[in-house]
Amino acid sequence: MNIPILFEDGEALIIDKPAGLPIERPRRGGASLEDHLESLKLGFQRAPQAVHRLDTDTSGCLLLARNSKALKRFNAAFEEKLVAKTYLGIVAGPVAEDEGTIDLALSKISSEAKGWRMIVAKKGKPSVTHWTKRAELPGGLTLVEFRPETGRTHQIRVHAEHAFGRSLLGDPVYGHKDARVTRTMLHASALSVPREGKPPVEASAPLPADFLALGAE
Repeated sequence: MNIPILFEDGEALIIDKPAGLPIERPRRGGASLEDHLESLKLGFQRAPQAVHRLDTDTSGCLLLARNSKALKRFNAAFEEKLVAKTYLGIVAGPVAEDEGTIDLALSKISSEAKGWRMIVAKKGKPSVTHWTKRAELPGGLTLVEFRPETGRTHQIRVHAEHAFGRSLLGDPVYGHKDARVTRTMLHASALSVPREGKPPVEASAPLPADFLALGAE
């Protein structure tokens, strides 16, 4: 598997993570990003470490730190909400408005029958997502840009379902699987991490083939 490198310097890499590749090794075993960390050393002694998380299905920009000091600084930037993150998602239906902000607190629940998932809950953790409609696609689909202000698990997926009344296309947890796609259609399209005294670590990831096949541009 080829993993494109979108940004590289002495502190960081931003890779274009393929959809379907988990960051951590699944409990049941199988391929993960860990299999590629040796090849991503690129001449450094230590393998890089993922600074944040993307769902297994989500493609696009993933930041890796190349040393422990950089990892600490990047973690602090995420915690302080200094990181600009942009995602593109395909909503499984029409979106009436052109833009908006979703402010819905989220909480994690778990059941033996359905496993765990995130839900909207007044006593949950604050979660804010800004969004802009980018295009109406064939088949009644909608391409939407999401700019999460917070970084809760499954935030965009839950917020999309509640705000639009429809999930992201192919989402098996908050919507349903769809024969047109093989995954939840969410792509981390851009990432920018500020650094004191240095240019930001930033990159954009091109749309993957399955987005383009649905008419997204």
